[in-house]
Amino acid sequence: MPAPIVLFVYCRPQHTRSTIQSLLQNAESAESELIIYSDAPRTAAAAPQVQQVREYCRGLEGFKAVRVIESQRNLGLAGSIIRGVTEALEQYQQVIVLEDDLVLSPWFLRYMNAGLETYRDDELVASIHGYCYPVRQPLPATFFLRGADCWGWGVWRRSWQLFQADGAVLLQQLESRKLTHEFDLGGAMGFTQMLRDQIAGRNDSWAVRWHASCFLAGRLTLYPGSSLVCNAGLDGSGVHCGPDESLVAAVARSPVEVQRQVAREDGRSREIIARHLGGSRQRRSWRDWLKSGLLFLGERLRNH
Repeated sequence: MPAPIVLFVYCRPQHTRSTIQSLLQNAESAESELIIYSDAPRTAAAAPQVQQVREYCRGLEGFKAVRVIESQRNLGLAGSIIRGVTEALEQYQQVIVLEDDLVLSPWFLRYMNAGLETYRDDELVASIHGYCYPVRQPLPATFFLRGADCWGWGVWRRSWQLFQADGAVLLQQLESRKLTHEFDLGGAMGFTQMLRDQIAGRNDSWAVRWHASCFLAGRLTLYPGSSLVCNAGLDGSGVHCGPDESLVAAVARSPVEVQRQVAREDGRSREIIARHLGGSRQRRSWRDWLKSGLLFLGERLRNH
């Protein structure tokens, strides 16, 4: 049976439609339960768009079942995702998690469900990821990286239990174990600074805490060599989200097969991705680089 799909939406009707339409192009949708978490508007100005999204979601067909959970107060992106994933995994052993600005390959659900089934009992594997970076060098069909990610991901109840919501606890461990440089992909990204900013209240990133939680536990995430996800939120429609070509990936036009392999980080793939992201950093200002790091970890700060 396909894993339930948990989709988080807010106030962008067209992006939500694009995500749903691409999801329905996956044959497995007809046998998949869709659980939609709709956050309440943060401002009065967002209310009409939130209502429009909710009305669209209530009328959805094409899935095995659709359940729409409408929050009565604004939780923000982090609060909504932490609550929703936790609730879903209290009911199910595994789920697939999406946000409303992701456009998916027709082969996305096939890959995600295969990955979740193949590595279900492998404690070293924390999650399955659908996005891959648009690097120039060829990557393996699938490979592992240490930590976790957030642009179309599958997770088990056992691994979500690793999530540590207290960023200060995570930072203390990274610093005491002298892991900050490795955590930052050898300096290619600014994840440690993002974590410091989360602790200081300058961002509310759930994703950097999820990544750090799995990284510190030595857990791995499976990636496809060809991306099965495109982030439409990189079009500049989200608050604080400008276009970023270093992260825009073309969606794979053919299936990505999941073959069981030994769960260990692929050093070559990690180096290729680090060079890609590090090269992009050199071409941008520090502020743009940090913003790309937030994008990389799913922070679509869209009036949420």
